[in-house]
Amino acid sequence: MAFESLSEKLGSVFKKLRSRGKLTEDDVKSAMREVKMALLEADVSYKVVKDFVAKVTERSVGEEVLSSLTPAQQVIKIVNDELVALMGNDGARIEFPKKPPCIIMMCGLQGAGKTTHAAKLAKYFKQREMKRPLLIAADVYRPAAIEQLKIVGEKAGVPVFEMGQIDPRKIVKQGLKYAADQGDDLVIIDTAGRLHIDEELMDELKDIKKLAEPTEIMLVVDAMIGQDSVKVASAFDEALGIDSVLLTKLDSDTRGGAALSVLSVTGKPIKFVGMGEKLDDFEVFHPERMASRILGMGDMLTLIEKATMTIDEKEAEKMAKKVQEKGFDMNDLLENMEQINKMGSVASIIKLIPGASKVSENDIAHGETQMKLTRAIIQSMTAEERRKPSIIDPKRKRRIAAGSGTDVTSVNNVLKNFDQMQKLMKEFGIGGGGKLHGKKQRMSRANLLKMMGAMPQVPEMPKGGNGNIKQGPTISVSKRKK
Repeated sequence: MAFESLSEKLGSVFKKLRSRGKLTEDDVKSAMREVKMALLEADVSYKVVKDFVAKVTERSVGEEVLSSLTPAQQVIKIVNDELVALMGNDGARIEFPKKPPCIIMMCGLQGAGKTTHAAKLAKYFKQREMKRPLLIAADVYRPAAIEQLKIVGEKAGVPVFEMGQIDPRKIVKQGLKYAADQGDDLVIIDTAGRLHIDEELMDELKDIKKLAEPTEIMLVVDAMIGQDSVKVASAFDEALGIDSVLLTKLDSDTRGGAALSVLSVTGKPIKFVGMGEKLDDFEVFHPERMASRILGMGDMLTLIEKATMTIDEKEAEKMAKKVQEKGFDMNDLLENMEQINKMGSVASIIKLIPGASKVSENDIAHGETQMKLTRAIIQSMTAEERRKPSIIDPKRKRRIAAGSGTDVTSVNNVLKNFDQMQKLMKEFGIGGGGKLHGKKQRMSRANLLKMMGAMPQVPEMPKGGNGNIKQGPTISVSKRKK
């Protein structure tokens, strides 16, 4: 995961500071030398690191900090503040024009993830801001680029305008006309990329920019290329005048330096990040939340947003009512697990929970496996067994184990965990067939179920090229999902 190594090293530095109680100026400067090395190893630009450390040191060695009751905590807060400032303070947003459509032109090197993230961006604005997006397939050189956009566009429920492999300028011109006729208020143009920056590519992009007059030129950058991402951003900005950056593969085994360097070096903010392969693995870039993750403090706001986007309010209320009147059964547990699965992998969820930085990769992998086994075991039960797990005797357990490809011990563990969950719910006053009482009334039943659906079942935290251009275009627009 991005920043994992950096988080561990910073955590070690701050642990030493906490253990010393009162701090001296030498203590702070020694700690900042370690912070400097950690940032450089994370592939952050040297100039950025130098300025960052200087600012933190200057603020940390003041009398007010060193003489405070909790100097280590004060230093950590200063580091957090400067990290946020480094990445942009308030998260930058796309400003939609008063007269639609808003036109976003995606650009970047080949392989950065433009096509997939064009669909992710379209889905985000369709779901979160109720926009009516249209994707324009203007990458006519990369093999299967148009087909790929149509596939991801269909998954996102967003139509794709394409005319085959003809001059991309003509495609963009006709696509914008189509969007105006259809009343689309958001147009996202997927342009061509190259393995390197060349004059031909830039001339084409400049022509498209002049033709489309985009509201936003968004550069898609692969976080895995480290400091080179800053060079790419600078080159595209010099040629096109980019407005923002979308950073992809931030979930990969990358050192994350790009996220800490882009704004400072180019002056262009990161507005979105891609965190995985699924269309929902996509987030608005919040500097303050990213700083919290880097410092191992989790990101509960993003976790809550993921749950809110994934879990349907009406369905949650419906389930809450059912659980309250008839009790919590295996069908409810399975449904909650499916909701978790929609939110992303256990690994992506657990990293957002404060203190979870200590959970090992092995434990997270074990948690993923356990969820799959639990799902298989419940799906191997009959309808009656799901409603009344108490009727499951040894003979039924052997049948369920065989049907799920597990063993009786695994079935027993699922039943035991389910029994403990029922007891816990009764303590909260739900699932027992009665009404909520006392302070428990203050907690919404739907919110309780949302909370359950958002919590992964993981182990307890340890005390851790150009192609041939064909003639004779045909215009094709994929259907828009309602």
